[in-house]
Amino acid sequence: MTKTTTSAASPVLSTRALNRATLDRQLLLRRAPLSAKAAVAHLLGLQAQNVKPPYYALASRLDGFTPQRLSTLMADREVVRIVTMRSTIHTHTADDCLTLRPLVQSARDRELTGFRAGLAGVDLDRLAVLARDLVEAEPRTMKQLREALLAEWPDADPQALAIAARCRLPLVQVTPRGLWGRSGQVALTTAEHWLGRPAEPAPTPDATVLRYLAAFGPASVRDMQTWAGLTRLRPAFERLRPRLLTFRDEKGVELFDLPDAPRPDPDTPAPPRFLPEFDNLLLSHADRTRVVRPEHRGRTWQGNQAYRTLLVDGFVAGVWTLEDNALVVEAFGTLTKAQRDEVSAEGARLLTALHGESAYDVRFGGVVRAAR
Repeated sequence: MTKTTTSAASPVLSTRALNRATLDRQLLLRRAPLSAKAAVAHLLGLQAQNVKPPYYALASRLDGFTPQRLSTLMADREVVRIVTMRSTIHTHTADDCLTLRPLVQSARDRELTGFRAGLAGVDLDRLAVLARDLVEAEPRTMKQLREALLAEWPDADPQALAIAARCRLPLVQVTPRGLWGRSGQVALTTAEHWLGRPAEPAPTPDATVLRYLAAFGPASVRDMQTWAGLTRLRPAFERLRPRLLTFRDEKGVELFDLPDAPRPDPDTPAPPRFLPEFDNLLLSHADRTRVVRPEHRGRTWQGNQAYRTLLVDGFVAGVWTLEDNALVVEAFGTLTKAQRDEVSAEGARLLTALHGESAYDVRFGGVVRAAR
């Protein structure tokens, strides 16, 4: 990682100190007494490539959370599923959907450069108008959208046409997709149509930097760029420098933080936590060693798929899955008896929160790699 020159007065934050600070901001040191909506807003959205991860993410973070709390918000259109940061699906509040998506629009425009060959001769402005008319007349699947746009541009690549529509328009996944205990294919309409109000101006990068630090800090410029999938955010940090504290990590990289943000003692206990696949805790920093020890790098992924992860003492310590009526934990190293007991208790609590009187047991073993 490239080092940034900092003042000699900038204190050094150890990896463990960064870990505890980040866990606190992520509501993972102790379960927070927040509403599901307030938590989604504080966390700037939840990674949501699959339906269940946002529910597991909140169950590990909130006191008294039940799946119905998020599912009701989604049914009432107070939260939505939409492609935003890093071109991935997130669950956002309605307000953030209408502002954060415009913030990352430049990245969605750049994404289309990889599909130029398949979009030769396609008027992208006209495509956006046609796609908007189609999905606002009735929600459309990506297959339906491809077929309708291909009728207008028969020589174009069908997949590229659909991706162009997704990049140019803020398309949300309509319910029942995303509801707990329900099934439904992905059908899309515009955020404005689904929420019944127009998009709002994108927030300034400065305002988003402050929110990012509140949820993920202390952090470097590159950390936030990794989270957002954006570039050229340093000017925003420099404008905010007089209002922020600066630190260095153990590699000498400059970190920024809010003056009043929590930075717990590095020895603060961190209880075990079960996280879903693609949790933003693991994806929102350029340097992930604050939560993933170097020797465990790459062990939470297979190809482009992520495994559900287990935190022990604040760091990724294993993976887990649900199979054969059991929550199966595969630890990366030896856990003490006390740690195993704590992991088992946390697993049982998670299952009860999400499944009530669950038939699942918690056991330790090997996670079947094909199981999701």
